[in-house]
Amino acid sequence: MFTRKIFQQFNFKYSILIISILWNVQVSAQQFSKKDVLSDLAYLKHSLEETHFNPFTYTSKKEFEQNYQAVKKEIQKDSLNLLEVTSLFQKVISKINNAHTRIAFPIQPYRAFVQSGGVLFPLEVAIENKKVLIRKNWSNNTTIQTGSELKKINGKTISEILQEIYPYIAAERTYFKNAQLESFTLPRYYWQVFGEQKSFEVEIIQNGKAVTYTLDAIQALEDYERKRDDILKHNWKLKFLSNSTAYLRPGAFGGDLNTYKQFIDSSFVEINTKSSKNLILDLRNNPGGEDTFSDYLVSYIADKPFKWASKFELKSSALLKENVRQTKDTTETYWKSTLAHKNGEIYEYNFDLYKQQPLAKRYQGNVYVLVNRQSYSQSTVTAAQIQDYGFGQIVGEETAEYPNLLASIFAYNLPKTNIKVDIAKGKIHRVNGIENNKGVIPDIYIKDYLLDETDEILQELVKKINLK
Repeated sequence: MFTRKIFQQFNFKYSILIISILWNVQVSAQQFSKKDVLSDLAYLKHSLEETHFNPFTYTSKKEFEQNYQAVKKEIQKDSLNLLEVTSLFQKVISKINNAHTRIAFPIQPYRAFVQSGGVLFPLEVAIENKKVLIRKNWSNNTTIQTGSELKKINGKTISEILQEIYPYIAAERTYFKNAQLESFTLPRYYWQVFGEQKSFEVEIIQNGKAVTYTLDAIQALEDYERKRDDILKHNWKLKFLSNSTAYLRPGAFGGDLNTYKQFIDSSFVEINTKSSKNLILDLRNNPGGEDTFSDYLVSYIADKPFKWASKFELKSSALLKENVRQTKDTTETYWKSTLAHKNGEIYEYNFDLYKQQPLAKRYQGNVYVLVNRQSYSQSTVTAAQIQDYGFGQIVGEETAEYPNLLASIFAYNLPKTNIKVDIAKGKIHRVNGIENNKGVIPDIYIKDYLLDETDEILQELVKKINLK
């Protein structure tokens, strides 16, 4: 009976895997006519300009138009596959230089590639002081050391390679593009931009000397995706570093709100029960999420009512209104406001002040908030909020994302190719009202090196706390 059951489970899992592979291969192999691609390209341009809060905040209209025409000229073939079309459209939308206005990495073609036995470049990198350093070595060459500088791949300098990858990454500045490349990884982007390659000649600076190696590609599934851990951390964690210091990682600001609130409630009950004098909130490697989650967290350290932004602005548009009527509850005040304003009109949407927790429940000790370049979206906004209200001290390195955020994503699909597009229809102004095209600047600066498993920021902060 036991053997039969295992056999049945294996067959079921194997069947699911085969179905998944066949479906993804089918999707990836789908072809689009030149006519349909050009039609969606024009639709993408029009919809960007119509619905984005301000598409020319970080690029000029002239630069955008020149880039659009250059991409359009690349469309020469009679038919293109999903990977080719996605990559072309990414180069148009990413010229806006806004991380919340994007076409995502081509997951479906990549999944089909991985599951069909594709191979990848075997080195992950971190970018420190403008140097591209090896963070993870997945190759069979064990002599390559973590921290060695990567200079060339297959005859191209790493600078040339990055310049070819950057147009596919939506971000406000190079620092932010580098952070996303670290997070989503060089092997994946290298595959998208340069295609599958079986071997790689790499030049590396190791121990002060230039060394050249020939590396075999690695199996994308078995040797890479199944072995590595993501830089971004979605999970929750509460632990006590000492009798006086608690550590709380609130995780991504999303999911089931009631479950999230239960975790936050129980965490602060335990923190207060132990009379912890210091609380470390870890917003590093945080993907962000929604203000309803982050505000609930902040309510436990706030000593007065607060907002998550000094001003929140939205832009209404015909395309957005059509989507709202079809997919949203138009009786809700938020969506009613969209329908009430003229197409193209920018208006301010006011949120009520969020109340702090009752004195008996909230935390009243010292609060330290950890951030790094991988603190994204709402986690950046939350760090700025805490800093501006004086609810805690920010510790770590400058965030890659700006706290004055072009965000509030409106998502839709292009009519011919069905490729999903995210567009920022709003703008979040940080609490203090300052706009200087910088990330959140820590009160206590501690560099975060991604090259090893040592947690420099946390360790250094704990030393500083213990010296007080």
